[in-house]
Amino acid sequence: MKTKGNILIIDDDRDVLETARMFLKQEFSSVDIEEDPEKISGYFEIKDYDVILLDMNFKKGVNDGEEGFHYLSKILEIDPQAIVILITAYGEVDLAVKAMKMGASDFILKPWKNQKLLGTILAAIQQRQSKKEIVRLKATQQQQQLDSNQKFENFIGKSAAIEKVKELIKKVGKTDANILILGENGTGKELVARAIHQHSSRVDETFVNVDLGAITETLFESELFGHVKGAFTDAKTDKVGRFEMAQNGTLFLDEIGNLSLALQAKLLTALQAQKINRVGSSKEIGVDFRLVSATNSRINEMVANSDFRQDLLYRLNTVEIHLPPLRERTHDIPLLLNHFIDIYSKKYQKPLITVTESVINKLKKYPWPGNIRELQHATERAIILAETRTIDKVELFVNEPETRMSINDSPAQTLDEMEKVFIQKSLRENDGNVTGTAKQLGLTRTALYRRLNKYGIV
Repeated sequence: MKTKGNILIIDDDRDVLETARMFLKQEFSSVDIEEDPEKISGYFEIKDYDVILLDMNFKKGVNDGEEGFHYLSKILEIDPQAIVILITAYGEVDLAVKAMKMGASDFILKPWKNQKLLGTILAAIQQRQSKKEIVRLKATQQQQQLDSNQKFENFIGKSAAIEKVKELIKKVGKTDANILILGENGTGKELVARAIHQHSSRVDETFVNVDLGAITETLFESELFGHVKGAFTDAKTDKVGRFEMAQNGTLFLDEIGNLSLALQAKLLTALQAQKINRVGSSKEIGVDFRLVSATNSRINEMVANSDFRQDLLYRLNTVEIHLPPLRERTHDIPLLLNHFIDIYSKKYQKPLITVTESVINKLKKYPWPGNIRELQHATERAIILAETRTIDKVELFVNEPETRMSINDSPAQTLDEMEKVFIQKSLRENDGNVTGTAKQLGLTRTALYRRLNKYGIV
């Protein structure tokens, strides 16, 4: 079986090139040869080379190695991570050592023995893989540091609805099936995605989160597929995309329903091919990851309305997991409440606060349009405002609770009508400030804007 690797050999001796190619084609998946070193850049535009074998001299009668130094520098300028093995004559060893100080990885004397050549190239391929992995891990760690600003708590709940979700996570986690998580904002879709990763065979690899709702159309390809230096005005360095960051791990695409049809097509193409091209490059990069997606949109309705590609949905939802809203799992409210109380009592250096049974019962009647995220924000606010060790006023959690809860008891109103009223009331309380309203409701700004458009609230 051939070793996977792209090899490029540059030498002005055609016999050397053909001999090397005949031997190496038996061992590696791709071997290209070139006599003219001026054509090097063209090869790099179409393929990602694992190893480049470069002759030190090209003009007859010249053996000072200056040409080798020149083209070595050119290769490393194109790809700083390139692995270059120099082809040298016996009397040029000192030049090869100098070139290694400039960035060459190794050298081989000609005429060479085939097994020596093979061993040198195999070692070089391992070095190339290590370099690429270091670059990928560095980019991934940087992204994870950005993501770590968000806190992800344990999956909490014992209600029948949540127990079903937990059981499904255990079943699908063991497989490599693509998962689509459906649920309202604030229900914990990312926690489910992380739990799936923890139950998978890829648990020791990276979990990469992408909020598609926060990525503009112009940055979509750069963020997901990466870009090369000079691909556009602000591309001052190469950038590893999220697809590469997730290599061998799990890629979580949140807010998948936000993608335009044009971006859906690009995403589908990449997922089907399991290959990507960085922006500004024609090199194909193979990717392998577990795909988990999520949306709060009514995705099947979007397909019926031709707002979402059915073929992409088939690609995403080998298994669907439906997350219940908090109003359908009110038995979990005391558990969640105690969890958040413990967190914020420590954060604000307050004694552990308790909540009366009467307040808890009222909180169970509140519909929580922002779900667990809203409960979390409400609990933080209550801890900050609490003046005693016992909270006996529901108003510390929810503003004007009687008005809001009476809406919940009214059978004449639909959930959409209730949600519209809550949003309008919250907007008034925040003097029309969208950011403040979104925070109060436990929604993202993007999610709130979607609801404002949905209900015609301006």
